[in-house]
Amino acid sequence: MANATLKSHNQSERKVRLVTNLVKGKKVPAALAALEFLPKRAAAPVKKLIESAVASAVQGGAKAEDLTVKGIIVENAGMLKRYMPRAFGRASLIRRRKSRIHVTLG
Repeated sequence: MANATLKSHNQSERKVRLVTNLVKGKKVPAALAALEFLPKRAAAPVKKLIESAVASAVQGGAKAEDLTVKGIIVENAGMLKRYMPRAFGRASLIRRRKSRIHVTLG
């Protein structure tokens, strides 16, 4: 059992879940191969996170080929709030959402 966490990724959790739902439950080599060619922005950080979890599992004595992605949880990590000037002296809010990703291998 190995875990890895990405604490702050600058993309909304809804968009990241499209990528993580694709690899949930797959074997690690198949998941990494799927993420290699996926044309989504979140694919590269999720791939790097799975590789990090694999490295910690291998250090603990497991084989990389035998591991599966047991669970990936994507949650909200807050947001960066900015303001954009608008007409008549007003300002509108811009919300830059962030996400937190937890990976569990088994």
